[in-house]
Amino acid sequence: MLSNCVRSTENIVYGYKKVIQGSMTLPKSSSRGTERLRRMLAPRGVDVEPPPAVLQLEFQTLFTTEALQFLSDLCTTFQPEVDRVLKLRTLRKVQLDLTGELPGFREDTAHIRNDPTWRVSPVPSRLQCRHVDIGDLSPCDTHRFIQGLRSKAQGIQVDFDDGNCPTYYNQIKGIYNVYQAVRNQFHATPPISQAPVLMLRPRAWNMVEHNMMVHGQEIPGPLFDFGLLMFHNAKLLLESQSGPFFYLSKVESHLEAKLWNQIFLWTEYKLDLPVGSVKATVLIECVLASFEMEEILYELREHSAGLNCGIWDYSASFVNKLGHRADFLLPDRSKYVNMEKRFLRSYMDLLVKTCHRRGALATGGMAALLLPRDKQSVLYKTIVTTVTRLKLLEIQAGVDGFMVYDMDLIEPMQKLFQLHSQGKNQLQQLRDDLTVSPDDLLTMPAGGVTLYGLKYNIAVGVLFIEAWLSGRGHFFYKGQVEDSATAEISRSQVWQWIRHQVKLEDDGRAVTRGLVRSLAQSMQDDLRAATRCQTQRDEERLATALSMFLEVVQKSDFPEFLTTYLYLDHTFLSSQRLHEERMDEGHYKARL
Repeated sequence: MLSNCVRSTENIVYGYKKVIQGSMTLPKSSSRGTERLRRMLAPRGVDVEPPPAVLQLEFQTLFTTEALQFLSDLCTTFQPEVDRVLKLRTLRKVQLDLTGELPGFREDTAHIRNDPTWRVSPVPSRLQCRHVDIGDLSPCDTHRFIQGLRSKAQGIQVDFDDGNCPTYYNQIKGIYNVYQAVRNQFHATPPISQAPVLMLRPRAWNMVEHNMMVHGQEIPGPLFDFGLLMFHNAKLLLESQSGPFFYLSKVESHLEAKLWNQIFLWTEYKLDLPVGSVKATVLIECVLASFEMEEILYELREHSAGLNCGIWDYSASFVNKLGHRADFLLPDRSKYVNMEKRFLRSYMDLLVKTCHRRGALATGGMAALLLPRDKQSVLYKTIVTTVTRLKLLEIQAGVDGFMVYDMDLIEPMQKLFQLHSQGKNQLQQLRDDLTVSPDDLLTMPAGGVTLYGLKYNIAVGVLFIEAWLSGRGHFFYKGQVEDSATAEISRSQVWQWIRHQVKLEDDGRAVTRGLVRSLAQSMQDDLRAATRCQTQRDEERLATALSMFLEVVQKSDFPEFLTTYLYLDHTFLSSQRLHEERMDEGHYKARL
């Protein structure tokens, strides 16, 4: 009897190995066997959910016993420190609220800023030219991912964060698509050594992974993404001199950068990689981080690929950290907020100066405008002119690169760099003449609130939630791409305008929750058209999104991240279970 059990187990394990080796596949009907196999081969203390049935092969390829053990070790080692930095974030916010003090440059790290001798390690040759990356590319969108690999861009922001909805399906599919790209398994794409560089962007620290637990605790989302991406791809990327390279989202302090550096060192040791193999660009998306840019570079000096600046997450962070104060009332973003304003221009100038002083690359944000198909149209030429003007400001400020969403903008933006800069980067622009003060970084632009701007923010917030409930991390609206960054600034502004009861420029009405609710109800026809509502289920999802938006903008305490709020909400979780069931039945396809 016992020998039969042993033999049965050996057969299951043998079959599992054959699946991993690609010589055998499990039929969709074998989900019970897959579940039993998954539980047998998971390391002790690891509980991972079975995948959607349509992703059996992808799951079996990625979630090997060795990969799960690596993830388990990674999370066990760093979970306490992740918990600590998140608590320190909360503590810092409480200190700001209780004391009324303003952010500033830290006295206890002044020795780092005042030491002129240190530099970050040089980046590999493939990172020395960062002129134009493709942004917001959610890798679960196989078609767009392949288009990106075939493009002439310098890099691809392989986005598991802002432009991606982190459903289990999307995470598995996206990580598997990277796995295929690194192994040159996509048809008619260049080898990974010649394709645009993959700048892998795991989720930020505010996100967890619901579908995997280690020792009874859901694991951090960024460790899930980073761990699987590194375990399966790091050595191949290093051999091809094409990685592993990362974007790090929503880093708020040098202590968080230090944590990432420790994770890199641990991973390099575990995977037998040379120290410094991992290179990472940190996105400075929080006003608090803008006062610690030198310290962030210092902590990552062996692993730094520079810093990145963007407009909307950074602007939203003012509401997040300081938005209850009237002095930090942010005016209508559609009319009064752009990179030419003092607080944003100073932030970009300081980022460029800081990076170049330390030998690091400085990159700018993403052009979100979409080009029409008719290249001879007036609209096409107008959009190219607009993007050119805005991106020329960044080039003249000294940035070494930036991103575009529309791939038809890659070539004209590359030509713009060639015309207005010299060489692969602008590291020689040290900006020694520039001084940026705390006042420069903290002075809000003048301006009010328009009815158009209020309605636009409502629309973007509602449509983003609807997209998430549909399993999509970004959507198109009024000629541009919208993602979690624009959703964050949209709902942040509506929350802040309600809190301070600002008056509309148009007619003097105060922005109240009643006005916001009334406007949202009156916009339903436009929202239906934007989401292409066709079924009763579509109508219900839009109504749910509208209800959730109104809920979040009238909270007494400002929810720190919209994505965290949604990801922890039972409505989102229930919708994703429904989507997975419909995919298993062959009925559902995400509108990416």
